[in-house]
Amino acid sequence: MADKAKFIQELSTRYTPKGEFITLGKGMFNGEIVTEVDVTIPLKTINRHGLIAGATGTGKTKTLQVFAEQLSHHGIPSLVLDVKGDFSGIAEAGSENAIIEERYGKTGFSYEPQPFPVELMTISGEKGVQLRATVTEFGPLLLSKILDLNDTQSSIMSIVFKYSDDKGLPLIDLEDLKKLLQYVTDNDQGKADLKSNYGSISSASLGAILRSIVALEQQGATGFFGEPSFDVHDLLQTRDGKGVVNILRVQNIQSQPQLFSTFMLSLFAEIYMTFPEEGDSGKPKFVLFIDEAHLIFNEASKTLLAQIETMVKLIRSKGVGIYFITQVPGDVPENVLSQLGMKIQHALRGFTANDRKEINKAVQNYPITEYYDSGQLIQNLGIGEAFITALDEKGIPTPLVHTYLLSPESRMNILSDLEVAELTSKSALVAKYEQAINKDSAYEMLTSRMEQAVKESAPVVKSKATKAEPNVFQEVIGSRAGKSFMTTLAREGAKFVLGMLTGKR
Repeated sequence: MADKAKFIQELSTRYTPKGEFITLGKGMFNGEIVTEVDVTIPLKTINRHGLIAGATGTGKTKTLQVFAEQLSHHGIPSLVLDVKGDFSGIAEAGSENAIIEERYGKTGFSYEPQPFPVELMTISGEKGVQLRATVTEFGPLLLSKILDLNDTQSSIMSIVFKYSDDKGLPLIDLEDLKKLLQYVTDNDQGKADLKSNYGSISSASLGAILRSIVALEQQGATGFFGEPSFDVHDLLQTRDGKGVVNILRVQNIQSQPQLFSTFMLSLFAEIYMTFPEEGDSGKPKFVLFIDEAHLIFNEASKTLLAQIETMVKLIRSKGVGIYFITQVPGDVPENVLSQLGMKIQHALRGFTANDRKEINKAVQNYPITEYYDSGQLIQNLGIGEAFITALDEKGIPTPLVHTYLLSPESRMNILSDLEVAELTSKSALVAKYEQAINKDSAYEMLTSRMEQAVKESAPVVKSKATKAEPNVFQEVIGSRAGKSFMTTLAREGAKFVLGMLTGKR
């Protein structure tokens, strides 16, 4: 059995970074708190991603809250995907009670209750910053993945986007895309134009694409596509030196898996394309926390899973860290799990044979330690305790340490409806993105063009009623199609008059 002195020496050495760091708690040995051992994580390695796991009720959300608070103290903004809706209390100061007094008394840290700057966000019309994106920003490849199109249908989508670019038809929302598909399918001029310049397209394939778009609309995507488009750089705010904690409330993820996949793909793509390369900057630029990740991985499309795997591997160079919060490590795909440098493991319960398999798998993912019987202790960790292993500043895994975690300094409860309303009413970002902008885009332009074609194809009859109604005539002149209509009217009128003269002769 290892002695306490050796434990203190080894753990203190390995958990004492040279640069900036965050503090999560104190080390424990033989069930006792060791105040000499601070469990700290260097900011330099936060962008190496991580996992917070544990059974229901073991304190994962509070650990996430402490983590986000510590980052905020260092001016690092974050985005928390709040699936359960219990994270918003970070916007208000906590209150001291007997449990908190006891916890901080044991660790020797001082408790300073305080609020943190927060932005509430939504993709489904709730109170908060409305996140939107345009169809054009997604592009044909990403949109085809979201709609789960096959190779043939994806190539058609690329042709349709090319057609819209060449013809100056902006694709802002799904109505624009549907109208363009209708135009090149049902309208004679559009169909002929597409066929002569881009090749013939099967109406059956276009119909399948339309059905996929309708299915996406039924999950609430109508409000997501549009303008103003959300600028991901607005996630990087700081206030009074603290990083802003952006909270995206997605409690209805299970009923809207495709919409959520759409948002995640859009977010990953925008961050990767627009954030500059950071290299080893000393601390991350931004951290993304995905709470209840098992729901996301269970409901996510294959496309989203593949995209998450790709982004976890690539996005680190942008100074972005991604952290998954779930119940057991096995909820996270192996290809993603292998990329996570930091692991915070709360208690797991071995009630069933499958539970015990998950425990064994979890223990195998941690460094071997002489200080704990990991397989036994992982089932007996108390609330607010966890196994932690991370990467030091050289990228080497730190020893597994039983940690007595800090309590949040902010409120450990949700905001009331009144507090949510007050918070959002003061937000400059809510005001910036609140009103949808309905510019003239493909839908309006093609509708006008199709109406004009109908007018031009209709026979023009000169009558007394036409002369007797100057207001109607003026209305036609003032319409969008007025100029073209008058040209047609003059041409047909001239033919009519010449015909009369010829008859007299």
